[in-house]
Amino acid sequence: MKQKHCLFFLGHPAHFHMFKNTIAELNQQGVRTTLMVKTKDVLTDLLEASGLEYCNTLPRGRKDGIWGIIEGLIVKTSVLYRFAKQTKPDLMLGTSAEIAWVGKLLGIKSLVFNEDDYYVVKGFARVVYPFASAIVSPAICDNGPWQRKTITYQGYQKLAYLHPKRFVPNVEMVQKYFDASKPYSIIRFAKLNAHHDTFAEGFTAEIAAETIKRLQKYGAVYITSERPLESQFERYRLNINPLDIHHVLAFTQLYLGDSQSMAVEAAILGTPSLRFSSFAGKISVLEELESKYQLTFGIHPSRPEELYRKIEDVFATDDRKNLFAANRAKMLNEKEDVTSFYLKTIHNFIGIERNDARG
Repeated sequence: MKQKHCLFFLGHPAHFHMFKNTIAELNQQGVRTTLMVKTKDVLTDLLEASGLEYCNTLPRGRKDGIWGIIEGLIVKTSVLYRFAKQTKPDLMLGTSAEIAWVGKLLGIKSLVFNEDDYYVVKGFARVVYPFASAIVSPAICDNGPWQRKTITYQGYQKLAYLHPKRFVPNVEMVQKYFDASKPYSIIRFAKLNAHHDTFAEGFTAEIAAETIKRLQKYGAVYITSERPLESQFERYRLNINPLDIHHVLAFTQLYLGDSQSMAVEAAILGTPSLRFSSFAGKISVLEELESKYQLTFGIHPSRPEELYRKIEDVFATDDRKNLFAANRAKMLNEKEDVTSFYLKTIHNFIGIERNDARG
């Protein structure tokens, strides 16, 4: 029997984490996996640290702005087309437009994974979803006119790697970088240049400085940043192995940032999470984590005083650790092991029975 072959396209560090357990289990089951990527933040660092082989379709990264996005799409699509035509995978998976387009051109099944609502990524959805074999999204996610071709699950993408079956926080990983017995907060600055980030707003230097000043009353402050840091913030930069970031997040007192991805990660880990972003109130996954489970709180950048008040409120909350642990337990009880769901879905698309899969 011909060996089944799945091609994964990874466009963001979160996608490495999202698929790493699925890829490992597919390999154990005798399924061939190929990884194609584009340069983005610490993505290639993560892959190299994990020992995974990959092909980089955009090794120099892409330029900012609309023309940079278009040029990058052309290059990535061309590279992926040539590779897929030669290797003929049974299924292509990822979160990027290229896999849907190339899959349609070559008659290869494609699964587009997304957890941003249709009205948040309307342009992306209109030019990608018609060409995908199916869209894989959390049940809470609204894919608008493409809901009919959506495969839904009870969970979030980040639960594919942060579910307790897949990840156990280890304080010794934090101790490698600083004294984890002393309280600390984490701030994350995103680059805000993705296709869905047009006109997005987050932290300014002035608001960041005031936020750090207020946080320092409660312990150390560390910054992880995708965009260049102003010189005044360099002393707060956290230089760590990117594989260890979730251990650091799990033991922090508070996460703040304009990164939606890390806000979800912190919330899933039971860490109080404040997202300071113009996306506040707009993304169903984050809104569910806020309104139903009280694990994260969104604040628009036009209201910095609200951010400062919320910082004080969080630290003034009695028995904060146990409260958020209980909220997290409620969330986990109502969600599934997302990696197991992904594997079942892939098995269905490439035509192997689950009980035939080794491991």
